[in-house]
Amino acid sequence: MKTTLLIIYNRLITLICKIFKRNGSVFPGSLVNKHDKNILRKIKYPKYVIGITGSSGKGSTTSLVAYVLEKSGYKVVWNKSGSNLINAATTLILNNTNPITKKVNADILLMELDESYISQIFDKNTITHLLITNITRDQPARNGHPEIILNKIINSIGDNTHVIINVDDPFLNRIKYTHHGLVTTYGVNKTKYDSVEPINNSIDASYCPICGKKLKYNYYHTGHIGKYKCLNCDFDRNKANFEAKDVDLKKQFITINDSIYHINKDVFFAVYYTLAAYSLLKTIGINDNILKKYLNEEPLQSKRMKEYYIDNRKVNMIESKNENNLSYYESLHYIREQHTKKTVILGFDNVSRRYNLNDLSWLYDVNFEMLNDKYIDKIFIIGRFRYDVLTRLNYANIDKDKLVLIDNIDTLIERVKKESVGNIYTMVCFDMTEIIKKMILEDNNG
Repeated sequence: MKTTLLIIYNRLITLICKIFKRNGSVFPGSLVNKHDKNILRKIKYPKYVIGITGSSGKGSTTSLVAYVLEKSGYKVVWNKSGSNLINAATTLILNNTNPITKKVNADILLMELDESYISQIFDKNTITHLLITNITRDQPARNGHPEIILNKIINSIGDNTHVIINVDDPFLNRIKYTHHGLVTTYGVNKTKYDSVEPINNSIDASYCPICGKKLKYNYYHTGHIGKYKCLNCDFDRNKANFEAKDVDLKKQFITINDSIYHINKDVFFAVYYTLAAYSLLKTIGINDNILKKYLNEEPLQSKRMKEYYIDNRKVNMIESKNENNLSYYESLHYIREQHTKKTVILGFDNVSRRYNLNDLSWLYDVNFEMLNDKYIDKIFIIGRFRYDVLTRLNYANIDKDKLVLIDNIDTLIERVKKESVGNIYTMVCFDMTEIIKKMILEDNNG
């Protein structure tokens, strides 16, 4: 009876939040968990409970998986908002649970999960399939070392969970050696975009997790992600179950297991989230005809990269995850590859949405030196931490004449229009995306 009442209570609070136009994706669950912190252990789940986690790429992967499943006719409950901690999960799941039967009303429960909170949401064997995108240096003030995050994930799942891993990441590859349940692997073969030397200064996995000897890399895709092996023991990337090859970012196509698939943006991380989604969907039995239809004929728009216009100048809005140098690297690399006159908008108001430590050491893990680019006309620096970003760019020896500090965000669009030329690239965190988007739309309607 108590569980039934809490399910109804959760729905009621959510309704009230909607009436008063408040964000109701987290608050209802926070109230329910005060009454019963084990409420999610008392719910009856569908045949498939799928989790997607990792330091970066989990949001884009989850969106793509949900898109294909829903287009295929499955009823999917998933966290569209991206909120992925315990209170958000409670709100979502209870809002889609029958109060009488206590059963989730869906064919598939699909959850983007924060790496540190999986065990708070589900019992060890509740998740039927867990896809892990990568483990990198991410939010160090909260997460500490990547090793800590990996162990939290490993300790959150039981032998009944089928794990799907990016085997190009040596952190994740060790799961093949330690997990007693099913393990499926995916990875990207050598591409023309790879490097035989480390691409940036922050390499998080240089040593074999089995014997401790230094790993030998054949090539790097990004960070510590690539093809590697240990010369001292049998730890090796080996062949993946699902392999992407013939990567062509310009034409936006890749080959997966001898079939050509579309990627919805000309960036390398799109290769990974497309391959990850494909691998998970194939693992649960989605056939190739469906995958080709919804990845090729009706592709989903990129979640992290939206396009707008200011006075006929294209605006590429790139979301870069704060405290994650690989996320910033991918954005910087994409901007640098555009060989026409361009303007960059850079900055953030909050280091994190989850804590107030405001650690900025990660700025010095990011290779901002890549902005030493002759095609860049101006770099507009915005947000509460604009002086810290300016200092970092000064250390990167960026031409000071290109740097424009914006003290009043309301003047940004007008100053960009008057003081710069070329296409515009916003490289901001999630908190600034909606602010800039609103300003662009207001300017277009003005």
